[in-house]
Amino acid sequence: MGAREFTRGRRVVARLAHGGDLLEEIAAVAEEHGMRTAELRAIGALQAARLAFYDQSAHEYGEFTVDAPVELIGLLGNVSLKDGATFVHAHATLAGHDGACVAGHVAPGCVVFAGELVLQELVGEPLEREFDEVTGLALWRDL
Repeated sequence: MGAREFTRGRRVVARLAHGGDLLEEIAAVAEEHGMRTAELRAIGALQAARLAFYDQSAHEYGEFTVDAPVELIGLLGNVSLKDGATFVHAHATLAGHDGACVAGHVAPGCVVFAGELVLQELVGEPLEREFDEVTGLALWRDL
């Protein structure tokens, strides 16, 4: 286990574009404000969603689709770099019309209905991801 210390930088709030892809919208805000490492949170609603669950034995994600409007109860995650590009890693909890919730790793294909994002910049040497042979995931390196 490793750790690195950061100081808090700027805090940016943004309204996510209706009809945009959730991950792409978050990455665009981070890039617009030059945030290479940040923590994030968001609330709102999605027109449709794609989530995933990581199979720890097979070392692969299994994705599932929510083809209905849902509330974005909470989105937590971070922004770092992967292969030199902005990479958003987030998990979401979603609720349908009956209040039943589903949660998972956010995959491309989450279509924003309305979203309110808060990005908290972390100032220091940017976190970068690289392949980890033990887990099969792209994890932060040098920690």
